[in-house]
Amino acid sequence: MTQRLHLVFGGELKEPAKNIFKNVDDIHIVGVFPDYASAYDARKAEAQRTVDNAHMRYYIAHLHRLRDEETEASPTEELG
Repeated sequence: MTQRLHLVFGGELKEPAKNIFKNVDDIHIVGVFPDYASAYDARKAEAQRTVDNAHMRYYIAHLHRLRDEETEASPTEELG
């Protein structure tokens, strides 16, 4: 069975209408979660915690989509 890992992260944006972080060094990594439901709950909790700041945004990244285990590794990955 394949794990479907999800990363929850967020921070303050330069403008609420754009997805550009004000300071990349201040990005808050909430954590890595084993399924979408738990990642969604964590993102929602952080969004609620920062609801008074219109510039704060939290996102879910689908880590399992970044790597296809069936595809052969590139030469760079093999160097490890």
